[in-house]
Amino acid sequence: MKNLYLLTLLVLLSATGCKKENIAKSDEYDTSYKAWISYKASIHNSYKYTVNWGSWTGYGAEVTTTVNKGKIISRDYTSFKYRNDGTNTKDTLKTWHEDDTHINTHGEEAGELMTIDDVYTKAHTVWLKVDASTNEIIFEAKINGIISNCGYVPRNCADDCFTGINITSITTL
Repeated sequence: MKNLYLLTLLVLLSATGCKKENIAKSDEYDTSYKAWISYKASIHNSYKYTVNWGSWTGYGAEVTTTVNKGKIISRDYTSFKYRNDGTNTKDTLKTWHEDDTHINTHGEEAGELMTIDDVYTKAHTVWLKVDASTNEIIFEAKINGIISNCGYVPRNCADDCFTGINITSITTL
C-alpha cells in the first residue's frame, strides 16, 4: 500500500511539473519564434529593425536599431508631430544617432534597447503573460512570420494604453 501511495504521488508530481507554460497566443508565438531562428541563422544574426509608436494627439517616434552578429551597434531616433491641418504632414521634432561607442546614451527616450531575441524574450515573459480577463492581448507576425506587433491593452482604456512593441520592418545588413 505504501508503494502504491508513493507511485501515485510521483505520477502526480511529474504531471504537474510538465505543464505547458501559460502564455497567450502560444502557438502563434512558437511558429513565429521558429521563423525568427531560421531567418536569424540565414543572415548571420545581422539586421536592422524599425519600431514606431504614436499617440492620438499626433505625436510619434521611430527608432531603427542595427545589430551586427548579435550585438547592437547603432540606433537612430526621430520624433515627430503630425500637423493638425488635415494634410497628413509630419514635422520632425528631434533626431539623434548613437553609434557603438555611445549606445543607449539617450536614456528611455527611445524605449528599451533590445535585439529581436530580446523582443521575443520580453514577449514570452511579460507581454503575453498578462491577465487575459483584464487585457486585450495582441500578437502579430506580419514580417515573413516574424514578430511585428506584440503587447496588450487594458480593457476599458480610452487612449494610448498599448504596452508592447510595433515593429514595422526587419532588413538584412
